[in-house]
Amino acid sequence: MVLSQNAAPTADDLALAHRLADAAGAAIRPLFRGDWESERKADKSPVTEADRAAEAAIRAILEKERTDDGILGEEYGLTRETAGRRWVLDPIDGTISFMAGRPIFGTLIALMQDGWPVLGVIDQPVGRERWAGMVGEGTTFNGKPVTTRTCPTLDGAVLATSSPHYFGREEADGYMKLAGAVGGNARQATIVYGGDCYNYGLLAGGHIDIVCEAGMAIYDYAALVPVVEGAGGTMSDWQGNPLDADSDGTVLALGDPARLDDVLEAMG
Repeated sequence: MVLSQNAAPTADDLALAHRLADAAGAAIRPLFRGDWESERKADKSPVTEADRAAEAAIRAILEKERTDDGILGEEYGLTRETAGRRWVLDPIDGTISFMAGRPIFGTLIALMQDGWPVLGVIDQPVGRERWAGMVGEGTTFNGKPVTTRTCPTLDGAVLATSSPHYFGREEADGYMKLAGAVGGNARQATIVYGGDCYNYGLLAGGHIDIVCEAGMAIYDYAALVPVVEGAGGTMSDWQGNPLDADSDGTVLALGDPARLDDVLEAMG
């Protein structure tokens, strides 16, 4: 990916992304472990009033300050679809965790240019933990630089996924092969379940080595890419291709890019 100087994200974009996360957090925190309404969407996934309030808060700012930029949000869809710059929003990634009172969900805010993620924020509003990444800049955690860690071999890696139930049959086979490469069901295996976007922040900070997911929409992964890659990691689909607006929904995040070929071989 090569961006022209005019297309590259700016410090103003990053500052705006932080303000968007602040606004979403202010909408979410009063409802966490409180009284809120929820329903099932057409795809049977849950949505709460916190999801909708957070996205509405973000959109209100963007509609006032970035009238030429497109917006794609999980709850309220797409506006200005022909815009080259597009903000991609998941107000609560991990709605089920929010509903269960588990503070490991997060707000995802991405800026995409011509289909490529160039800026991303992962914000956990209850713990007030925030990872931010932008093309050309290093990733920060609560304002301080963070980096991924090296991973000499797969059998010593910490692997995370939100849930094995999210994999289809063929995807589950690939995941289980990877799980076997890091220890399978052996006692020494280190595999983490649950966490949604929080896992990618932990990977960026050097606490997890691999995250493996499938069935992800663009608003699930767009913000993750600049955060992970700005910390020294890499993200791709299950074929090793970079993630963009046309990716197939399979996602691999590695803290140590040197292990990508090993992971792909293990899953093949």
